[in-house]
Amino acid sequence: MSSPDQPTNPKITIYRTSWCAFCHTEMQWLDKLGIPYVAKDIEADEEANKELMDKINGDFRGVPVTDIAGDIVLGFDRPKIQDAIKAHGIQPTAA
Repeated sequence: MSSPDQPTNPKITIYRTSWCAFCHTEMQWLDKLGIPYVAKDIEADEEANKELMDKINGDFRGVPVTDIAGDIVLGFDRPKIQDAIKAHGIQPTAA
């Protein structure tokens, strides 16, 4: 039951910084898997920073913070991210 506009409306948001190596590694990994996401730089985008702080109740511990359809994963925790992707039925987009 995926809608045709799903790729343009990803269920995954990665809150990141430009200098974060784990953030870049996570984005490259999701790209390789073909999983759609939106990346938001919390240093360059004040609105993204506020959005993140609201989601984590101001309990900031570092980046990346990944929001997978409402499940928050701190850090690049591949098993947790994979489990959340599977639990929410997020599929790779066709290349």
